[in-house]
Amino acid sequence: MQPEVAYEWTYGAVYSPKWIKGLTLSVDFWHIDLRSIAALIGPQFILDHEQQLPGLVIRDPTTGAIKRIIDPNLNLSETIVEGIDYEAIYILESAIFGGPDWGRLTFTLNGTWLSRFVLQLSSDFKPINIAGQFVPMGFSFTGSLPRNRAYASVFYNGPADSWVAGFDIGATVHWTGQYSDDILLDRLTRKVREWITLDLIASYTFKLPPPAPVEVPGFGKDGGKNVKMDGKEKCGWRAWLSGTTITLGMQNVFDEDPPFVGGAFANNYDESIADVKGRFWYVQLKKRF
Repeated sequence: MQPEVAYEWTYGAVYSPKWIKGLTLSVDFWHIDLRSIAALIGPQFILDHEQQLPGLVIRDPTTGAIKRIIDPNLNLSETIVEGIDYEAIYILESAIFGGPDWGRLTFTLNGTWLSRFVLQLSSDFKPINIAGQFVPMGFSFTGSLPRNRAYASVFYNGPADSWVAGFDIGATVHWTGQYSDDILLDRLTRKVREWITLDLIASYTFKLPPPAPVEVPGFGKDGGKNVKMDGKEKCGWRAWLSGTTITLGMQNVFDEDPPFVGGAFANNYDESIADVKGRFWYVQLKKRF
């Protein structure tokens, strides 16, 4: 085995137009060149590319049935990965309308486009483009490689200096685009459908101002329930409640099942980018001291 070598470069730009206050656009183009990659490529991938990896699939000489698949650690020749990350954020402040402050809305769109994922097993073999394809879990590269993944969200924050100042509510839509699924049984290539899920979340952070101190010689404030030390209220219900955040959320609101993947023989879905737990809700309580 030889040590791995990586060459990487990234170009990016951020633009905030003056004529649309609150809008920020960003884009990053990245290129990664990996050499002498140490990897277990997985028995499924070896079987898919049996002709390019001679000697790793052992078959019965009479029937041709598979007897064994050898999956050794290999130094792959080279992998080139390129793509674009993009994001648009727009913060809509109610103050721009000249009326009362009713809070703000934050819109976000964030995504990745995978332009290519070229894998060359060795200098003797033709490079293979596995971008936009299902990658079995046994393969050393993490997860499958759909060309398009993105999410869009909208969040509302309450106005400052009001009882809803700590209120935050939002929705996020996650989208994974189609990619190819190789069915080994009949050697046909089919498309895995897109997967779209919706998440909802609402939270409230208590920001209670401490009560004004009332100095009464010989008596403790609130009958001794609160003690003032160094100018700050150190105990009492206000001190404990201030800085506390209560969150209620729900993921996969419409209980969408992951798309069928024929190449995932163990469970028929792509574990790297989907799950089968379906709709679930949660409650979170967080206190900041």
